[in-house]
Amino acid sequence: MSAMGKPVLVLKIGGNQVEDEAFLKGFVTAVKGLLAEYAVAIVHGGGKEITELHSQLGVGFETVEGLRATSPASLRLVEMTLNGTVNTRLVRWLVNGGVDALGLSGVDLGLVRTTPLTVHGKSLGLVGQVIAVNGEALLQLLDLGLTPVISPVSLGDDGLAYNVNADHVAAGVAKAVEASKLIFVSNVPGVAVTGRTLRALTVGQIEGLIADGHITGGMIPKVRSATEAVASGVYQAVITDLDGLARGEGTAVIRDA
Repeated sequence: MSAMGKPVLVLKIGGNQVEDEAFLKGFVTAVKGLLAEYAVAIVHGGGKEITELHSQLGVGFETVEGLRATSPASLRLVEMTLNGTVNTRLVRWLVNGGVDALGLSGVDLGLVRTTPLTVHGKSLGLVGQVIAVNGEALLQLLDLGLTPVISPVSLGDDGLAYNVNADHVAAGVAKAVEASKLIFVSNVPGVAVTGRTLRALTVGQIEGLIADGHITGGMIPKVRSATEAVASGVYQAVITDLDGLARGEGTAVIRDA
């Protein structure tokens, strides 16, 4: 589906880059270039700054199966960081660079609806999983020539706010707007196996590479979110860094032939 006669591209940027001024400057330039060809929606994380704020204010958090659980006290800090500091900073840089950016969270307009996420029967508190995305509302904003910048804090079916993995939100948004491309911008040029960045990966290869230990850590949710997006109809999902975004390079996750 297109907005303003253009195909839709969804950009997800990680929490490690969003406080780096050199990154922000390059990101604004890259977005302006993409807007010539695409209608663009942006989803962002902010995990590094969330961790720093927990430490500064002395709010502890529990980890369950490698995932950070979110208590009501913790959620307040997540909202402060993602909806406040990070979202406002991104919108400020984009608008100042000539992009008609609009800051939103998954709560606004009920953009992203969630249900509580459990891991092997264990609750993660106020951590949600995406169950629906209001693609129609996003397409209306894109049709107005706006660039939505979305914080992954989302709305539970119980009316509470939930902390949701930004990679998962990006995949849900891409699916809902029938994006032609979903790009995960991280701090690495793509998926590396034995030191070499791959140009393309099929959905079928990914779980094998995870099982073999070639894909590890924070790359796992990225490749799984890319897989989910491609399986749900997004033509292509790309994992890259800022240089790769500017040059149209990275690891493309594609359907099995």
